[in-house]
Amino acid sequence: MFKKVFKYAGVLALVVTLTACGGKSDGDKKNSDGSKSIDKLSVGFVPSRDPEEIVSATDPLKNLLQEELKKEGYDVKNIDITVGTNFEAVGESLSSGTLDVGFIPGGTYVLYDDGAEVLLTATRAGLSIDSDKAKDWNDNKPTKPTDKQAESYRALMIAGPSSKGQALAKKVNEGKELSWEDVNGASWSVMSSSSPAGYIYPSLWMKENFDKNLSELKNIVQSDSYGSAFARLASGQVDVVLAYADARRDFEKNWTKEYNREKGIWDETNVIGVTPAIYNDTISVSKNSKVMDDDLKKALQKAFINIGKTEEGKKVIEIYSHEGYKESTSKDYDNERKAQKMIQESTKK
Repeated sequence: MFKKVFKYAGVLALVVTLTACGGKSDGDKKNSDGSKSIDKLSVGFVPSRDPEEIVSATDPLKNLLQEELKKEGYDVKNIDITVGTNFEAVGESLSSGTLDVGFIPGGTYVLYDDGAEVLLTATRAGLSIDSDKAKDWNDNKPTKPTDKQAESYRALMIAGPSSKGQALAKKVNEGKELSWEDVNGASWSVMSSSSPAGYIYPSLWMKENFDKNLSELKNIVQSDSYGSAFARLASGQVDVVLAYADARRDFEKNWTKEYNREKGIWDETNVIGVTPAIYNDTISVSKNSKVMDDDLKKALQKAFINIGKTEEGKKVIEIYSHEGYKESTSKDYDNERKAQKMIQESTKK
């Protein structure tokens, strides 16, 4: 499953830059066959993994992108792959126009959307449940993967087998709303403050439902991994964990074999809260690019969508946990903007 990261987290993102020597006119050069000529297309990546591993895994992208853009009327002479220094450098370069196209996380896109425009969102296999209501997740469990591609995922507040966890679940399953006293009386496992599913979006849920910050809960334990979080939940050390929607599928075997529970994870856990949709990585373009225009934007959309449909293309993009791409708009990332604003405001206090 694709684990989303927020600005500083170590999730892989891809940046593609279109650099045409001599400015915009180079993007308008016509070949004898009527195609537009671009001298150089440079592709850069955020170093979320070893740079050599990234360059090696994505090398086939050179030919794939050249071939797909040629179908859309663009003849790219050369594609150069490099690895960037960090997320911020990529966002700043995209915003300034020194990079033309970038595969960047939603959080990075929102931070730099004054100079970047989103074209596509990465997709992955969806789940059998995608409801805003916690009770729906409990009534229809276990969640299962589907063949349908999804451009977003949910974070869940999952109550465990402790007496407090069971009491919270009972109230939710009876159709009653939780109070601040209910949630504040529980022990919560959270991830680092940069984790979308393990902290940021649950913070947004807390703010929208109780007008409180996650940090205001009186009993919080920070876990270093989802594995340790579920181990704490199974042992009763915590009553609630914050996790991505299909986390229980990932730790289903651990629940009985490693965490020594007699009953299964689906029997002993229930959802007590669901966050807004967390949109996946973006393919964004620079608003200040010297070569970018509406025709090239459309060509890039079609090219990457087609690459994501081929077997060779899937092998390339799986290093980013991408399975394909869908057209996207700025509005899809409004919840990300809310989350960013909330984190910024809480930092100032």
